[in-house]
Amino acid sequence: MRLHLTFRPLLRAIALSSLLACAIPSASLAQQAPQKPSEKPTAKPSSTPEKSESPYQIELLETHYRFEASGDSRKEVHTRVHINNELGVRQFARLNFDHNRSFQSIEIPLVHITHPSGGTADILPSAITDNPNPAVVNAPAYQDVRIKSVRLLGLEPGDTLEYRVITTTTHHPLAPDFWLDHSFDRSGVVTQEIFELDLPASIGDVSPINLDANRPGAISLQDLDRSVSATGKVVLYVNPQMPATSTPRSGEGSDARVTYLWIRSPATTSTSTKLAGKPHQPAQPDIEINFSYSWADLSHILFGHLSPPGQLPTEIRDLSARLTQGSKTLTAKAERIYDFVSQKISTINLPLGATGFRARPAVETLESSYGIAEDKFTLFEALARAAGLNTYALLAGDSEHIKTWVPTPTSFNHLFTWVTDSNTLLDLNLEVAPFRIIPSNFRGREALNVGRYEEASDGVSLVWTQIPMDLPFVARQEVDVDTTLEADGKLAAKVHYSLRGDNELLLRVAFHQAPKEKWKDLAQLLALSDGFRGQVTSVTASDPYATKEPFTVDYEIVQPKFVDWSKKPVRIPALLPQLGLPDPPSKPASDTAALPIELGTPLEVETHMTLHVPPGTTIATPTGTSVIRDYARFASQYSAKGQTVTASRHINFLQRQVPPDRAADYNAFLHAVQNDQAQGFTLDRESTRAPATKPASTATPLPTRKP
Repeated sequence: MRLHLTFRPLLRAIALSSLLACAIPSASLAQQAPQKPSEKPTAKPSSTPEKSESPYQIELLETHYRFEASGDSRKEVHTRVHINNELGVRQFARLNFDHNRSFQSIEIPLVHITHPSGGTADILPSAITDNPNPAVVNAPAYQDVRIKSVRLLGLEPGDTLEYRVITTTTHHPLAPDFWLDHSFDRSGVVTQEIFELDLPASIGDVSPINLDANRPGAISLQDLDRSVSATGKVVLYVNPQMPATSTPRSGEGSDARVTYLWIRSPATTSTSTKLAGKPHQPAQPDIEINFSYSWADLSHILFGHLSPPGQLPTEIRDLSARLTQGSKTLTAKAERIYDFVSQKISTINLPLGATGFRARPAVETLESSYGIAEDKFTLFEALARAAGLNTYALLAGDSEHIKTWVPTPTSFNHLFTWVTDSNTLLDLNLEVAPFRIIPSNFRGREALNVGRYEEASDGVSLVWTQIPMDLPFVARQEVDVDTTLEADGKLAAKVHYSLRGDNELLLRVAFHQAPKEKWKDLAQLLALSDGFRGQVTSVTASDPYATKEPFTVDYEIVQPKFVDWSKKPVRIPALLPQLGLPDPPSKPASDTAALPIELGTPLEVETHMTLHVPPGTTIATPTGTSVIRDYARFASQYSAKGQTVTASRHINFLQRQVPPDRAADYNAFLHAVQNDQAQGFTLDRESTRAPATKPASTATPLPTRKP
């Protein structure tokens, strides 16, 4: 699984998680779950759009699914794309299609290019390759997870690209159960979209259901669970605003089939037809289908794959005894096993479900010293069981509303480990996550408890577990900046970060995944995002595996000609990272309730600066600020003694939210902090010149960053 962490940054230096990710070599290409290969190819990314024109236009996106009662399926995608510019050429220079060859095969019978002049070109079979996913190149156990690629040479702006891709799935590990979800394009990049779903009538009545509780005739999730468990029929959810264009039936007896057909175009598809989700969260798909699933059914089926029964091997029992020897509490046992599995077993970054949730035996994972998320959980569960601990897998996804969706395994993208004896939740897959710390974008979410059916017989209340909101320790960040300003105007600084909490995890993972020769690039990004210009000359970081202590980063940066002493006087800002606070709330629409202001996880931030100036320099300092609220506190101090200037800013977020009726109060707090950060120092190297009694600040405030 490629790491995607979303944290609330309070230091601008740590706000650019996406930039940090750019410095980390990608361990895997994007891959969807093996039951639903991408309908659009994995396009080669580009970060520099050439102009506002869309790089390409998909004139036709035609998808046909055919499912059998056995769970086997065939998917055919026919796509016709008009390439508008060079960016489109780069994005379609290679088409990538993910699959698992142990139960899938991919054919590409057509790749055809039509030039504006009327000339044509067909891509030869020699241009098609089938290689292991880059994440598994050095992992022999996962060589079946592959990418079939088509390299397109000679593609130019104005060309029309047409291709067909056929994906056949047989004997999937979860068969005869099958599932599907699909959302129609609303970006305008698709001119016409055709979607066809062909199902055998023998598996039951597949009349579309309505899960939207605000609409007449809605079926509640509880009702859905009971009906599915009782009838064992296919469940098909269709967005009520996206009815099928036609639903013809064909055949007789065992050959009878029912087909659902949708034909969409910009004239019939608009953004208003989407069932809205919260910002940065996926909305419910327009079409969802599964077979014989309630959430309890799904939990039970996956439990059989992730927690295989049977006697524990001798190697597992012996290792568990060594790891937990001397542990006096259940939590201590869990921590010992966690440290081993998370750090000693390398994570292979494949998407959840890439192997059909088919986990390897714990001994194989142990002997190979690597594993995907499912395998690392299975190893932990076996070691924990040998130590007398009860452990379950928890599956989480991007949406807060998964419980209202049709139950499918493709709803989830992350696996957590839950030790119920000590109520301890763990993330084994980041390798360097401190014990019990969970990425902030998952905290507070509902997660599916993968357990035995009898332990979740009602299908709803016992299946779901809420991921705790709190960190296992107090979140704190400290930044110390020791700078020297030379007589020639050069600035040299030593910057020290010490972090505990969400941003600690972000930087631990970044420095862990990046090779050491790239650490200077990471530090350069930190410096730039903090407003420090110049060149990073050296960088060190604490051991990312030393998770019981705060993570630290130290770098040195030099900026020639930081000031021009010929200007009288010189004004500089306090050389401290800017504190990022949420923007003030915008005025809600008349029919929309005001939302609370999200401050995020409680966090304390201390920043300190020491500046040494050349002899003969006079210094005028700004006045400090103190603002106290029940939800946050801010204080700053500025002073000068001899040729040394000091500055400090301290902010402590005490609550997660500010109520909407206190928006004006928060706005006043925000402006007080911003005004303080806009203050600066006045320097004058003429010793006979008296310092200004009230220095005018020309420091340009760096923009605060919304969490």
